[in-house]
Amino acid sequence: MEKKPLKSRSFRDLDVWKLSIELVKGIYQLTNKFPTSEIYGLTSQLRRSAISIPSNIAEGQGRNSSKEFRQFLAFALGSLAELETQLIISKEIDCLTEEKLIHLLSDLDVIRKMIRALSGSLK
Repeated sequence: MEKKPLKSRSFRDLDVWKLSIELVKGIYQLTNKFPTSEIYGLTSQLRRSAISIPSNIAEGQGRNSSKEFRQFLAFALGSLAELETQLIISKEIDCLTEEKLIHLLSDLDVIRKMIRALSGSLK
């Protein structure tokens, strides 16, 4: 029988959602310093990927089954991988320092582990 997510709990109560929101804020602050030539390139891509992480967590939590929630958590993991790739590219084209990249990759690892743990708890 399919387990249902706890409906009494809001996505806003999930620590992984809260950390993802902080990540989005950090990405916006970071990309505000990017060259204006990147406004429609990396700046836009980084922001969209980052926004997609807490958005998918929220949408999944609002679904009717654990299976659907796990599917949206998988989407969030995909967005996280996109964001990681875009951050590496940002470093490679000198929009990001090695130190900042390492810090952000560490944050992504924490969020990735939390998403996987949450997904595993829904099985």
